[in-house]
Amino acid sequence: MATKRMQAYQDVLNRQPKRVEFDGKISDVFGENVFHLEVMREYLPSDAYKSMQESILNGTRLDRKIADQVASAMKDWALTKGATHYTHWFQPLTGATAEKHDAFFKPVGPGRAIERFDGELLVQQEPDASSFPNGGIRNTFEARGYTAWDPSSPAFVIGKTLCIPTIFISYTGEALDYKMPLLKALHEVDGAATAVCQYFDKNVTKVNATLGWEQEYFLIDSALFNARPDIMMTGRALFGHASAKGQQLEDHYFGSIPDRVVAFMREFELEAIRLGIPVTTRHNEVAPNQFECAPIFEECNLANDHNLLLMDLLEKIARKHNFRVLLHEKPFAGVNGSGKHNNWSLGTDTGVNLLAPGKNPKSNLQFLTFFVNTIKAIHDHADLLRACIAGAGNAHRLGANEAPPAIISTFIGSQLSQMLDNIEKSVKAGKMTPEDKTELKLNIGKIPQIMLDKTDRNRTSPFAFTGNKFEFRAVGSSANCASAMIVINTIMANQLKLFKASVDKRIEKGEGKDEAILKELQVLIKESKKIRFEGNGYGDEWVKEAEKRGLSNLRETPAALDVWSDKKVIKLFEDMNILTPRELHARQDIEFESYVHKIQIEARLMNDLAQNHIFPAVVEYQNRLITNVKGLMDVMGEKAGKEAGKAQIELLNTITMHLNKMKSACDVMLEARKEVNKIEEVSKKAHAYGEKVKVHFDEIRYHADKLEILIDDEMWPLPKFREMLWTR
Repeated sequence: MATKRMQAYQDVLNRQPKRVEFDGKISDVFGENVFHLEVMREYLPSDAYKSMQESILNGTRLDRKIADQVASAMKDWALTKGATHYTHWFQPLTGATAEKHDAFFKPVGPGRAIERFDGELLVQQEPDASSFPNGGIRNTFEARGYTAWDPSSPAFVIGKTLCIPTIFISYTGEALDYKMPLLKALHEVDGAATAVCQYFDKNVTKVNATLGWEQEYFLIDSALFNARPDIMMTGRALFGHASAKGQQLEDHYFGSIPDRVVAFMREFELEAIRLGIPVTTRHNEVAPNQFECAPIFEECNLANDHNLLLMDLLEKIARKHNFRVLLHEKPFAGVNGSGKHNNWSLGTDTGVNLLAPGKNPKSNLQFLTFFVNTIKAIHDHADLLRACIAGAGNAHRLGANEAPPAIISTFIGSQLSQMLDNIEKSVKAGKMTPEDKTELKLNIGKIPQIMLDKTDRNRTSPFAFTGNKFEFRAVGSSANCASAMIVINTIMANQLKLFKASVDKRIEKGEGKDEAILKELQVLIKESKKIRFEGNGYGDEWVKEAEKRGLSNLRETPAALDVWSDKKVIKLFEDMNILTPRELHARQDIEFESYVHKIQIEARLMNDLAQNHIFPAVVEYQNRLITNVKGLMDVMGEKAGKEAGKAQIELLNTITMHLNKMKSACDVMLEARKEVNKIEEVSKKAHAYGEKVKVHFDEIRYHADKLEILIDDEMWPLPKFREMLWTR
């Protein structure tokens, strides 16, 4: 490593933190910082506890008296944990979480004070909404926003603060967050799925959507992070030549975890466990310095809260270990980027996973019902699924060698695909004979024998069936899972309602229940067939095949974001009572604006790094070469000196060429940015930033990366990939 960068890095290595050791059983501390039902049972009167239990499990409203009792108990419990403040913890449309801390402390007279926290403070607060993204919903004179308690997600203590999960709404009652529409979507899918379950089991009264996320991330040393302005401000390296050794040996994936990283993992996992996050998995990912953690699946709303909480924990604990966490989808070109696989399923209050086959034809018919309806929902709303994972960061990852393509398809495995084809052909138009029913039941009954080992064999599919769940692999590592979960649960609720209405009509016309279900499934299988794909999603052949099938290939982020204003999408969310047209339009504007700002920041940083870091280093090295050649000519004569300095002159010419072309490209990009900034309409500006500004990034980077390997290593001002990608 060059000496200019060595000292700061060495200082980090010499200043390692004291490792946190824990000798007890993890199970003993699981959830110890969470105000969960078992804690409530201890702190609440029995009637208040029962009301809270009913509210958490079934969403019933709490009266003010109970809220006061819960607030008092919550405060008393938090004080035993050393809490001095409380906050409403919410999810604004920034994609991160937000909190405003208030003290329990309240003066009550000269020299006297109490710890105060009542139901009014628990249930609702009024943080200023003016500085959060609102997409035009909030007027200046309506700056207030309201946070309202979500009892279904338990409060928790971090440090000295009691955190209360809440929704966030505007003065006019419109959603300014991710949690409120997610809760609405979960309510809708519960009602729709429960109604369909009644065909098979009258004991089912509730269906929960479940989520199991897999969080990928990179670690780099703090000193190197601080020496890279691009990584500090954008989360990714805008410049950087590929390291000679990257991931090509495939020796990092599932390899031995470095000691420093293990120490970091142990501490953040311990804190996660104390906060009730059931993290059970950790391992090296494919790229150097890339890792993954994953929990056991949970109810969707709680799982989403836990993922956001864990992302925050990762960053806090990493700093203690002189690391910085990179959650950007593509921090380093040339190696794998990071995703956040969302494993989604539906489970009943009778303990049945609706996307897992059972032991008999009846339970397998229930499985097929939810399985086929999921595929149909994906088929009908593929563009919406693409839109919900669109972003400036994820655009670098989708379609690369480790991530699904921008074309949405689903992989279910050849055996299940063949079974659906058989069902499609075997259900006859007229009334089914007893022999037809017997044959179908025999075929359906075979599912358990073939399923679990015949799925999850295609890593290129954005939406794959993996044995007892669907895995949405296209979600980006920095994303709020709620964005994808709002869409998946909304489209599934809508599809199940359509399915039930069609089956009920068939039954009214005299068809038997099983026959009506099978015939309707036949229709759905046929209508959704083109979304099923078993091949290589990375190949050019799939792009051509997808076009023949009529599947969209929305490669650029602004084009994907356009989907939110599609009339079909607006009607879907309005009909399902998830988002109003005004709320939907606001979210689209926020996404466009976020894209503009991120590309704008990257463009400005490229110019900054070029002008203030790279160009001076290049000129200094040019001068060194010129001085060397002149010295040779002075000593050996002009002709002999030129001959002796031939290599230096060629190198000088090559460097000058790359410098001039890089400078020219930066100038062109700067002028393009100035022109694009004149555009006022945000969607047009987003498209223009992608088409007129971002298009110059690759050329500028190409010349910068060439210069990196031509300039003296000691003179190069930015830490290199070979330094950042290997933990020491």
